[in-house]
Amino acid sequence: MPESCDWGAAEASTARYNRRSKMQPPRYALVAYVRKPVGEFVEKLRRELHPDLPQMAAHVTILPPRPLGDSEASAIRKLEEVCSRAEAFEVTLGEVETFIPVTPTVFIRVAHGAARMQELHDLLNQGPLTCPEQWPYTPHLTIAKMTTEEQAWQAFELARRRWSEYKSTRRIPLEELTFVREGEQNCWVDLAPVRLGQSLVTRSKE
Repeated sequence: MPESCDWGAAEASTARYNRRSKMQPPRYALVAYVRKPVGEFVEKLRRELHPDLPQMAAHVTILPPRPLGDSEASAIRKLEEVCSRAEAFEVTLGEVETFIPVTPTVFIRVAHGAARMQELHDLLNQGPLTCPEQWPYTPHLTIAKMTTEEQAWQAFELARRRWSEYKSTRRIPLEELTFVREGEQNCWVDLAPVRLGQSLVTRSKE
């Protein structure tokens, strides 16, 4: 797949987690992009709350950013092995919350289906994908990571009001995941789509 700052959506551009030193190895993650209508709602809200942030595609994360213990090919084989045996499932979003004081991040918690996400995370956090998590894995959809706690509290209050006015579905089907690699300037490159219950249809180029 051509290198790009896109995280799988034509309307999205760059995406980032935390900055990393050029001396560190690249990090990889496994995400599920969230499409319309809820994905569009979150991306619009993010632009309203923090217009200076890179406009990344809305997503939930199965494996947070991590270095690999082996090659990309080995990691993809592990993804194929585990995900081919995992059935597609659906999650339902709950309420707006914040990770303050750990980080000034505002997010929507996964209310139903979180246990399935946790199970899939645990199954995949093995072999070449093994990595101790910096924080306990919490299934969620990030709205925005603000600069300060004060900004985060203000964003939290606004996001909670906007979410209460949102009338469309809060259900997200998890059928296809995407294996991504962190590139230069905190861009993330899509490496391979991973359909739950099926083999990978595309392998990353060596």
